[in-house]
Amino acid sequence: MNQKIKNEIQQGFKERLDYDELMNCMRCGFCLPSCPTYGQTDQYEAASPRGRIALMKGVVDGIIEPDESVEKQLNLCLGCRACEPVCPSGVKYGHLLEEARDIIQQKKKHTWPVRVLRRVVFDELFPHKKRMKRVHYFLSFYQKSGVQKAVQKSQVLKVLPGNLAQMEKILPNVPSRKEMKDRPASLPAEGTAVRKVAFFTGCLMDTMFNQTNNATIQLLQKAGCEILIPQQQGCCGALHAHGGEKNTAKRLAKQNIEAFEALEVDDIILNAGGCGAILVEYDHLLKDDPEWKERAAVFSRKVKDFSEILVEQNFIDKELSLSNQVITYQDSCHLRNVMKTSGAPRRLIHAIEGITFREMEQADQCCGSAGIYNITEQEMSMQILDYKMSKVKATHAHTIVTANPGCLLQMKLGIQREGMEDSVRAVHLADLLLEAVNNEGNL
Repeated sequence: MNQKIKNEIQQGFKERLDYDELMNCMRCGFCLPSCPTYGQTDQYEAASPRGRIALMKGVVDGIIEPDESVEKQLNLCLGCRACEPVCPSGVKYGHLLEEARDIIQQKKKHTWPVRVLRRVVFDELFPHKKRMKRVHYFLSFYQKSGVQKAVQKSQVLKVLPGNLAQMEKILPNVPSRKEMKDRPASLPAEGTAVRKVAFFTGCLMDTMFNQTNNATIQLLQKAGCEILIPQQQGCCGALHAHGGEKNTAKRLAKQNIEAFEALEVDDIILNAGGCGAILVEYDHLLKDDPEWKERAAVFSRKVKDFSEILVEQNFIDKELSLSNQVITYQDSCHLRNVMKTSGAPRRLIHAIEGITFREMEQADQCCGSAGIYNITEQEMSMQILDYKMSKVKATHAHTIVTANPGCLLQMKLGIQREGMEDSVRAVHLADLLLEAVNNEGNL
């Protein structure tokens, strides 16, 4: 990184980082026990929220150069935001982190392979629903045609770097083109409609995890919800905001606000904590845009996780049962720390007859997925996952439940790494609840 770029990054930090927010950090250290990277680096100060805030402030004050070591520590952060609920000063660390990453990404010069990859992922793929579907049609063919088995048998995947070969094995069964049909614009409640909601389908959730979206919609219908599904909605923009592509994130936010704001609904419902965390903060994302700030605030106030709606609609009073098994729950960081939802999923699981719920120690700590972190920071991600799996094994659970697609894949990867495929499964909360509703004993 040459000096000119360093100077531009430093100027960007001075102009865009909220200095009052940086000064709000009292250096008390309450955040340290909650930070996974601090724990996994033998309590290295720079790998903590307090340390990273000090780095950002040092760059703004001209004391620290924004070199590769600063960028490395900012990238090593999972962005789980577990530090925020325990901060006595209420520092919005996640906002500072996203802003700093965006400044660095906009100023630094990437190699051409990285530029191409970022353009393909952030600009040409995720913002376009039809392209996402085409990719998943190919993936579905790969899985269902026998090609996947042949490739795995050939051992050719061993040439892939890091843990990508392992991750290929734990991908869910992707629906075929016929199964992944367009959703209707509205769906009726089962029985009398008592609530009118809109459903945020997401991009990966409506392709790779299409069946989980189907399960969520069925649960909402059973809970008395009439559901509207706007066709113009798109990617939430979370990966863009976390990855230093805030301008694209803002564009996607405006597209989603326009898609939903004309609907007369009580709530905007989703089933992915990672998406929900940015949706509830669209007002912050667009805070400097007078035309959109209030529209974003109206949108964000309506966003809720599906588990909250089910609890509010007394879904826990329905007949729910499963075969005898021990179930534990892994919190989605953004669902817990940003959307402030942790009790509702547990109440729903507790309502299932026939199971034993066993709380996992440190269930509120990140599993190491964090969007694409398990690809970009594989070593740290696997350290955190291995630590997480030690806590899972202590529960003797047969089923690990989570409420975010990235967490679900990460827990499946952990099960595979531990050789527990024959005794433990990972499942999304929506799929578990539909299974409990449709259990033969309840029909």
